[in-house]
Amino acid sequence: METINTRSVENYTHTIEVKATADKLYHALTHEISLWWTEMFEGTSSEVDSLFTIRFGDHIHKTMRVKKLTANTEIVWFVEDSLIALPELKNQTEWIGTTIVWEIRQKNEITQIKLTHIGLNPGIECYEICSGGWLQFLGSLKKFLETGSGAPYRK
Repeated sequence: METINTRSVENYTHTIEVKATADKLYHALTHEISLWWTEMFEGTSSEVDSLFTIRFGDHIHKTMRVKKLTANTEIVWFVEDSLIALPELKNQTEWIGTTIVWEIRQKNEITQIKLTHIGLNPGIECYEICSGGWLQFLGSLKKFLETGSGAPYRK
């Protein structure tokens, strides 16, 4: 009997709420990535069409182009290059060609952040590792915004 993969091909999405203003969140995503995601940050994420690269040690990197910046509302990054050199992954370049969308909505003292990673879905090999990574660093972003101290990847 043949088994059919019934897993959804929906893109990864996760929403969190933080006690911070939309402009503070927008600034964290455009100027302070090294304070909540990874200290190994090169380039700029604050101008449309600019490139930035994040690294997690010597074997994992992602280079993204800023596609859209709508102040305090939306940020879009396109992944131009990526390597996740983990021995358990056969396809170590699955992020290439994916798009990361940040949607920001302020409601009084609370700001909602919706992250959608278009192309990261349960049908790709790194889904569990990568979605777990997003949860970890979204937690760091929340901590950074609410306390001033995140938990980025450290060199």
